[in-house]
Amino acid sequence: MIKDVRSIQKTGTKELGGKLERSRTSGARYVLLRPAGYPLKSVFQDYPEVADPRLFERYAREQWYGELVRPGCYLFDRRLYPDFAFKVVRAHPHVSVVGSDTKIVVERKKTEATKIKSEVSFEDVVGQLEARRKMRIVEKFLSEPERFGKWSPRNILFYGPSGTGKTMMAKALTGETKVPMIPIKATTLIGEFVGEGSRQIHGLYKRAEQMAPCIIFIDELDAIALDRRYQDLRGDVSEVVNALLTEMDGIHSRKGVCTIAATNKIEFLDDSIRSRFEEEIRFGLPNAEERLMILEKNVATLPVEVGPLNLVALSRITEGFSGRDLVEKVLKVALHGAIIDEVRMEQRHLEEAMAKAKKETRDPPAEMFS
Repeated sequence: MIKDVRSIQKTGTKELGGKLERSRTSGARYVLLRPAGYPLKSVFQDYPEVADPRLFERYAREQWYGELVRPGCYLFDRRLYPDFAFKVVRAHPHVSVVGSDTKIVVERKKTEATKIKSEVSFEDVVGQLEARRKMRIVEKFLSEPERFGKWSPRNILFYGPSGTGKTMMAKALTGETKVPMIPIKATTLIGEFVGEGSRQIHGLYKRAEQMAPCIIFIDELDAIALDRRYQDLRGDVSEVVNALLTEMDGIHSRKGVCTIAATNKIEFLDDSIRSRFEEEIRFGLPNAEERLMILEKNVATLPVEVGPLNLVALSRITEGFSGRDLVEKVLKVALHGAIIDEVRMEQRHLEEAMAKAKKETRDPPAEMFS
């Protein structure tokens, strides 16, 4: 039979490569736990989440008071989640007993930003000539960061409608320079607990510094940097903003790190954040000529046979469409229609796709395709 740990402790001993007297074992100062799950498969497979670390710590101390802990052993929840196991990852001292002053922490799953490298080049970005021109200085900085010193381009803001190439431009920059980029959504920087968000940001910049030269690309900046008048819409993320400001101000002097942020709502950004960007680069919707270029580039990559298409007419009647709209809402839908019909993609597939993708204020006339 499996020995009852609690009964062993009551007798004053526990086996650990021999018998240790409990009276000789010091109280644990710190215990790090990792959710391990249930010993038997059941319908209750989701791991319980810690809502309040301080409250959990008190809860854990009370139920595991007097338990002997060491790395590798397990503690079983006997109250809220009966039989759910937590594995002891670290304990200090190495072998010790949970006491009334023991700090107990549950390890959180790491969601470390992943660096990427890109094969996209500036030539792949249609239009946005001013943005491409200004990216050249960043390209030079990433190639020779020591040349710029305090004059380095550190913080750049991309703004404009969704789907106009902001993310693609950042990928093109890393593709041209062969410098790694760490992309991250601003919403993931908002931590669940106080202090977590700021730790994520400082950790993000520290990692970028270790990889320098490096690009940090923060998408959807408005999720954390709204004007204070709109704070009731976003909750309290002041610690995240303050941490970001600290890094952008260069207090820690992260050499060789360039921050590029993107937003669709520049008018809603808080002035304290917006003022930190030395460059604001606008991305506009493509004109008719640029829309034609986008259509031609992407039609050439379609995985089906293509019949005669009037892309010139299509480019004329898609004013207000972003590059993403043209690819995702028109060409992709037309392609799928052709695949379903098991025929080559023809003009009628484009017409059907345009009918679905039409803007609320615009209904493209069919005769434009004739």
